Amino acid sequence: MDTQSLQAFVAVADHGSFSLAAETLYLTQPAVSKRIATLEDQLGVRLFDRIARRVSLTEAGRLLLPRAREILVMVDDSRRALANLAGDVGGSLTMATSHHIGLHRLPPLLKAYTQAHPDVRMDMRFLDSEQAYQGVLDGELEIAVVTLAPSPDPQLTVVPVWVDQLRFVCGNDHPLAGQRTLSLAALTGFDAVLPGHLTFTRGIVVETFAREGLKVDVALSTNYLETLKMMVAIGLGWSVLPESLIDDEVTVLPIAHRPIERPLGYIAHKSRTLSNAARSMLALLDEAAGS
Repeated sequence: MDTQSLQAFVAVADHGSFSLAAETLYLTQPAVSKRIATLEDQLGVRLFDRIARRVSLTEAGRLLLPRAREILVMVDDSRRALANLAGDVGGSLTMATSHHIGLHRLPPLLKAYTQAHPDVRMDMRFLDSEQAYQGVLDGELEIAVVTLAPSPDPQLTVVPVWVDQLRFVCGNDHPLAGQRTLSLAALTGFDAVLPGHLTFTRGIVVETFAREGLKVDVALSTNYLETLKMMVAIGLGWSVLPESLIDDEVTVLPIAHRPIERPLGYIAHKSRTLSNAARSMLALLDEAAGS
């Protein structure tokens, strides 16, 4: 059983398509089909059902998938451990971050990193924090810089680096604008626009209201804070935004409540051997956390 066949198997399982898997692996579709056929011959079982244009895992395929992921992670870890012996900082770094952190927190660190380590190939992926968490858990990502979960998975190393102060805001023409003081309860009479219901930020906001026995009426959702700001500015509802996004397009509401804090930081799998490239990035993040 070779790792190339396992990589093809995982790619087809993830995408539900031989053609999409081929694009991901930079192979032709016949090449992917051949690797799957070789793997099925080696194992003596059928891994996919191919009905019309739909591709789905068989029972044997579902059993193999988590084990295939583990094998590929172990092979990658072994390669990294051997490469680390040389002490060089090179190769590739597969790293994810959210759009907001990538735009407003990481640029100075990324500039310093690329100047210090020009031989590293950055594979930067912009994902929702929740997707990045799963990518690190699954072994697809070495590290991620994200909004930290309220209850992180015990398999992860979680290190806070920054804290976002989230401010309550509304459009300049909103009925709440111009008030001298407001309670959290006053907001519940108006529509809110917030990140998606499965996001960590949404959970932090909703829990803040729930602790006071209040429920938020969410009219619209988007996971992109810049889009959220636009929705607030045109009067679609109140929201919470990091201070870095607040300008004269929105009004900060004088809520009689301490600001909501959102921790940002990095995560890595405790069982994964990190490359020298990843360790060097984490060292920069640790410096930022201590400054």
